[in-house]
Amino acid sequence: MDTYARFPISLTRGRGVWVWDSNGKRYLDCVAGIAVCTLGHSDGRLKRALSRQLGKLQHVSNLYRIPEQEELAAAITASSCLDRVFFCNSGAEANEAAIKLARKHGHTVRGISTGDGKAPLILTAQASFHGRTLAAVTATGQPKYHQGFEPMVQGFRYFPYNDTAAFEALLATCEVQGPRVAAVLLEPIQGEGGVHPGNRAFFQRVRELCDAHHILLIFDEVQIGVGRSGQLWGYEQLGVEPDAITLAKGLGGGIPIGALAVKASVDHFRPGEHASTFGGNPFACRAGLTVLAELERRDLVSHVQRMGGLLQELLAELVSRHPTLLEGVRGWGLLQGLVLREEAPSAPDIVKAAMEQGLLLVPAGPRVVRFVPPLVIQPRHLRLAVDRLERALVSLGR
Repeated sequence: MDTYARFPISLTRGRGVWVWDSNGKRYLDCVAGIAVCTLGHSDGRLKRALSRQLGKLQHVSNLYRIPEQEELAAAITASSCLDRVFFCNSGAEANEAAIKLARKHGHTVRGISTGDGKAPLILTAQASFHGRTLAAVTATGQPKYHQGFEPMVQGFRYFPYNDTAAFEALLATCEVQGPRVAAVLLEPIQGEGGVHPGNRAFFQRVRELCDAHHILLIFDEVQIGVGRSGQLWGYEQLGVEPDAITLAKGLGGGIPIGALAVKASVDHFRPGEHASTFGGNPFACRAGLTVLAELERRDLVSHVQRMGGLLQELLAELVSRHPTLLEGVRGWGLLQGLVLREEAPSAPDIVKAAMEQGLLLVPAGPRVVRFVPPLVIQPRHLRLAVDRLERALVSLGR
């Protein structure tokens, strides 16, 4: 179906940070499946681990205990502030699970009843992105994603990201007649919405208010989790602990997997209340276990800190050389956004021009070009990427 405005290349194989198209042209991949291929393409350790798993067991029902699933849950909880994990297949599904959990929290903890017309509310940020299912896209604070799919799911309100006063005002308005807000759902850094890092003071104030009102604080770490920020988990950049996080993308290194990880105190689901046929099967969990093991074995989180600093430095130098086109750079680790001036070509146009130069990038809205390369990328690759990006800018003739 015609659901993507695809770029006119067909990728057929990859190795490390490189991919080749059907004509044999090689591209430096700074997209990584949109922050998915944590270890790069065709990683040897991942191939061997998944081949062994296929030789044992690829899928069984969640009606039975799954050792690989229990092992992956233990790895996530041992390295985070969370205690329990529900597995699914994607970021949207993880956020759907979080939304259901928030609704139950509103009913059971905050005593919000739908009988009086005061259904639980979830507060999310403008310019956010939480997925494409109906509830997740309603949580997404971008009206362009809602058009044509109305009526949206009830129970969501929006406020400007990083705006403490606006958040406090919205919370006060929602609670004026008693408990209404079940949860706050936020990205630690907005990726799809333009690469906007969270402000520590804002997030700390949100945490204080959620604690005061017994409101669930959920972080959508689908894009920034699993090492991409330069910390293992995005919340570590903000100095606050959420009650729950959602994961996907980089966790499986290219194999579909999603997860909702929660603190024990908000583990409200009971048997029969939520489920997933494929979620947490042995094959997907083996991928997740391998990714986490390789992050530790190769010390990739520290590597991301260094590479993120270098990429920011290289992009800042690019901005200084093209000040009429480029406004600045922002991001964490290996999620970086190059901000374009209004006079510059659009982000999609620059991405297309970079493709001609053998570089894959991805827009984050019309005025931001996003870098989300594999976490194994090296300094020489980053220098080559920025050089090719500069050639793309020059080729556009502005």
